[in-house]
Amino acid sequence: MQRFIRNAGYAVAGIVHAVKTQRHMKFHLVAAAVAVTTGAACQLSRVEWIMLILVIAMVIAAELLNTAVEAVVDLASPERHPLAKAAKDTAAAAVLVTAVAAAVVGLLLFGPRIWSVIQRW
Repeated sequence: MQRFIRNAGYAVAGIVHAVKTQRHMKFHLVAAAVAVTTGAACQLSRVEWIMLILVIAMVIAAELLNTAVEAVVDLASPERHPLAKAAKDTAAAAVLVTAVAAAVVGLLLFGPRIWSVIQRW
């Protein structure tokens, strides 16, 4: 159990590092908070909550992996190199893909509800 707690502490330290050093991680966390708040206001179904939580987790996990890739590339190749750029760009693309998917899920979940509220005005 102590080993699990120690390892969980390392994971939390990684999250804290990403939040402190990555502007996009802060943006993703704010977007997640807005999505969860909106989900609560819209009274999402269980399945809708599952979809929302999964896409939020995917985006945050992708951002964490992107942060890790950037750190390793910077350590291995402090000078500019085409392969270093390719690794960083590809990791950033993974974040973009998950963020776009999350935005689409958000539109599918919240779009009709928001449109309904707008029409009632």
